[in-house]
Amino acid sequence: MTPTRRQLGVLVLLTLIWGLNWPVMKMGVSGTPAHPLAYPPLTFRALSMVFGLPVLVLGLRVLKVPLRVPRAHWAELGRLALSNMVVWHMVAIVAVQALSSGRAAILGYSMPIFAALWGVLVFGERFSLRQVLGVAAAALGIVLLLANEFGKLSGSPLAALAMLFAACVWAYGTHRLRRSTLPLPLLAIALWMTVLTAAVMCVLALLFERQRWQLPPAHVVWAIAYNALAVFAFAQVAWLYLARSMPPVASSISVMMIPVLGTFSGAWALHEALHWQDFAAMVLMVVAIGAVLLKPGGRGR
Repeated sequence: MTPTRRQLGVLVLLTLIWGLNWPVMKMGVSGTPAHPLAYPPLTFRALSMVFGLPVLVLGLRVLKVPLRVPRAHWAELGRLALSNMVVWHMVAIVAVQALSSGRAAILGYSMPIFAALWGVLVFGERFSLRQVLGVAAAALGIVLLLANEFGKLSGSPLAALAMLFAACVWAYGTHRLRRSTLPLPLLAIALWMTVLTAAVMCVLALLFERQRWQLPPAHVVWAIAYNALAVFAFAQVAWLYLARSMPPVASSISVMMIPVLGTFSGAWALHEALHWQDFAAMVLMVVAIGAVLLKPGGRGR
């Protein structure tokens, strides 16, 4: 399908916000050379969601979005929250402490490959040759970006495997979200999924990090504010809009520039080393996006 102008506009903003958020999260939970204090990751995520929710609710009130959820639909809403948000946010914020921000983003955004596999193996989908080429280009880009990181990943294999598991669950959730028959506005679904995820993060933070609680320093406050306002009040809703209005492979591959942006912004902000594979992957990601978003013959909008 060819995306609309609205979808492309949302896609650009989503790419910028999520791409830049990887070094922001890394800085928030692992510190910086000037401020090496590590902050509890689950607490960081819980605070980001708790402070982002009032902004999201205010926006939905202004838009007069009905927020009531009939009791019969809470089970389905919980399953969607688990596969689309809970596992991803819980794993990503913990794993980013053990990985560089760029490499964590790359592992996380292997999601399009899992989305393609779920579609073929479980949901009976068939892909065009252009979509197959797009998935292949995205996969090769990930392999190239990881080529110089095997030494680092060998020191944190559980974190690497956890990120891949989270990406696999997220890919499945994208399919389930698109096929959901919940008779609710998308913005209401986004709000209540965020509420459920925030509740889980708060409980986990209380159980496992209570002894490490402290007032966050200035750089952590800034990182929490960025996540609360940009990520949870806007970007999470934007992703759900793309995931529900576009095919899973198209919506997921179309955000493959996020790990590229995360890698380069991490190199700039956190002095993470870059290699030739990073630049080659940039070209492959553009090819993957073009294969999905452009019409044959170059007539894409």
